[in-house]
Amino acid sequence: MLTLASKLKREDGLKGSRTSATASDSTRRVSVRDRLLVKEVAELEANLPYEGYYQGGKFQFETEVPDAYNMVPPKVKCLTRIWHPNITETGEICLSLLREHSIDGTGWAPTRTLKDVVWGLNSLFTDLLNFDDPLNIEAAEHHLRDKEDFRNKVEDYIKRYAR
Repeated sequence: MLTLASKLKREDGLKGSRTSATASDSTRRVSVRDRLLVKEVAELEANLPYEGYYQGGKFQFETEVPDAYNMVPPKVKCLTRIWHPNITETGEICLSLLREHSIDGTGWAPTRTLKDVVWGLNSLFTDLLNFDDPLNIEAAEHHLRDKEDFRNKVEDYIKRYAR
């Protein structure tokens, strides 16, 4: 965030020295995106509640925000290895609001923000934990077969990868 804030200050200082209208328009568009991101990141600095199977784990996510944000969704990947029905062990995430086009109408829309993404990710660890339509079928079947062993494997992954 500090890097982004510094970049914005530098761009503000350079605005007067731009001569090309195209470069100025492009800078303005990125600058608006960056300003949105700074505002959203500031709103996210409060701690999120943790409960359920994944309580106590610290999970890192990589978020790539495209230049066309907020017309297109950010790309999000889980960097922490996890045993989860909606996140693969390689970090792919099944969350409808990250889809540009979603059949159920809950996909990305320009009115959505990074805060919505974070709350959606948080929900994957609590109330949106979905065993019926999993991305990681093995994890979902494990839960259906033996809930206690599933919990033990989640706890093992947290101890090994999410501390």
